[in-house]
Amino acid sequence: MAFQRDFDASEPARPEPVTRLAGAKADSLVARSGHLATGTLACPRCDAPVALGRGPASPADALGCPFCAHTAKVRDFLSLADPARPARVAVRVVHY
Repeated sequence: MAFQRDFDASEPARPEPVTRLAGAKADSLVARSGHLATGTLACPRCDAPVALGRGPASPADALGCPFCAHTAKVRDFLSLADPARPARVAVRVVHY
């Protein structure tokens, strides 16, 4: 990605404001879901933080640890204990 600016910086690097790129599907998903809790995703074996891929995941989906290569279901990586640590996730109940 390259930024192109005049030498005197008279034009902004981004002429349009940053906007939300989600579509109607994401908006309808939010309308039919409820926030249940805030949790942490960490490997149950080595306690390394784990990130989800794009989009939502169900508790039964497979997930892998990038550090120790342990694989298990998402529910095994999820902790709802307080306080939530840096790898925070929003746990939502979604009605389909």
